[in-house]
Amino acid sequence: MKHSCDVEIAAPRARVIELFDDPSNLHKWQEDLIRFEHLAGRPGRPGARSRLVYRTGKGEFEMIETVTERKLPDEFSGSYETKLGVTTIRNRFLDHGASTRWIVDTTYTPSGVMKVITLVMRGAIRKQTKKLVHAFKVFVESQPA
Repeated sequence: MKHSCDVEIAAPRARVIELFDDPSNLHKWQEDLIRFEHLAGRPGRPGARSRLVYRTGKGEFEMIETVTERKLPDEFSGSYETKLGVTTIRNRFLDHGASTRWIVDTTYTPSGVMKVITLVMRGAIRKQTKKLVHAFKVFVESQPA
């Protein structure tokens, strides 16, 4: 399943990248994030792996991030593995002077029973992506310049 989401952020690209590229900011715009742990490789560089743990209802959900591409300020991409499948995300940042267009291209490859469930949950998956993109926009725009 593939989908894209984009948003115009009222901040220069250099500021957007500064905030996006700092893992300590993840908690500030990903409200369900419990923990971010670097596992291997040079942080933020291709091949680096990290564990992200999220709150889901009464439980937790874990994914392993592998950075696949780092061409900042233009692009940052990674793969995110879970028991339910693999999501690849390509983040692109277009410089519009005083603002930045953030484009998120997502491909989700479900595994096991999720192959069937995903057909029903497409809307929820897109909605979650839009929620995170909007949360980052709000976070960036609320930060002092």
